[in-house]
Amino acid sequence: MGSKRQLFAALLIGTVAAAPAMADVKAGVDAWERGDYPRAVAEWRPAATAGDPDAQFNLAQAYKLGRGVAMDLNAAESWYRKAAAQGHAQSEDNLGLVLFQNGKREEAMPWIRKSAERGEPRAQYVLGTALFNGDLAEKDWVRAYALMSRSSAQGISQATTSLAQMDRYIPSDQRQRGTALARDLEARQHRPAPPAARAAADPAGHRPIPMAAPIRPVQPKVAQTDIPPSRPGADYPPPAQAPAAPPPSPPRASAPTPAPPPPIPAVRSPAPTASGGWRVQLGAFSNAQRATTLWQRVSRLEGFQTLQSFMVPAGAVTRLQAGPVDGKAAADRLCATATAAGHACFPVRP
Repeated sequence: MGSKRQLFAALLIGTVAAAPAMADVKAGVDAWERGDYPRAVAEWRPAATAGDPDAQFNLAQAYKLGRGVAMDLNAAESWYRKAAAQGHAQSEDNLGLVLFQNGKREEAMPWIRKSAERGEPRAQYVLGTALFNGDLAEKDWVRAYALMSRSSAQGISQATTSLAQMDRYIPSDQRQRGTALARDLEARQHRPAPPAARAAADPAGHRPIPMAAPIRPVQPKVAQTDIPPSRPGADYPPPAQAPAAPPPSPPRASAPTPAPPPPIPAVRSPAPTASGGWRVQLGAFSNAQRATTLWQRVSRLEGFQTLQSFMVPAGAVTRLQAGPVDGKAAADRLCATATAAGHACFPVRP
């Protein structure tokens, strides 16, 4: 009898201890939605330190976006890693992308692959690029085309641009196989888990009972490249996404494939600049006017107002770069600002 009382007391203490952590996460969410980012960070930090994965994810988002704290991708990476170690899916997705952005590309790829497999469109874009270029992954144009198609269909504009480049170099038969694989990936993404998997995750055969007062997810006004901070709870659902676009049209007959094709800039090492100073690259476009239009938007961002735009020809595409930038650290800060606003960006070495 005494041991049962002790066990009940221990369970009760654990339940009482968990309640303040959830309250702190909710209070932080409420503060974030009011625009009081320092208060949100102050609410999340104790719960994150105590091991709450939602608080850890939210704190990582604050560091990534530079809201309530100084922007610090290394701190963001650390908090994403803590939450990802507990199986927090959104943290796993962001950890791979932040590792990639921080230059730890080989370490990032297992996380990128895992995220791409469950349908995360940003990870599909990165992995599709790597598979096309044969960088950090085996060259596989069929799977590259399939992943890029799924990323594009889910609204990643850079994937749409890269898909158009792939159309010029991947033979028709491989594009057809890639289109078929893309449809299969889409079906798998929306297919319910098999009964055995559901039973293992939930022996009672039903979904966990939701909290009486569900906590709204934070919805910061960020670009499609940022998943909003998470709510506490048993599940970690992916953010809502726009309905998928129809599958790509049947491929056109193509001319013999040039060899070798130019790489898609997102994964290849940046090319040196002519001036010897650092720059940041914001994309590669088959239409130079699109590069000009993008620069008109980006040039209004903080840190970009004093920079000069460079339209760099690279075969059939025009690369949009901005500079000069005084060192890699400054280039990384600029890219973090551009990424938070929804634009692809990476430093270009001198």
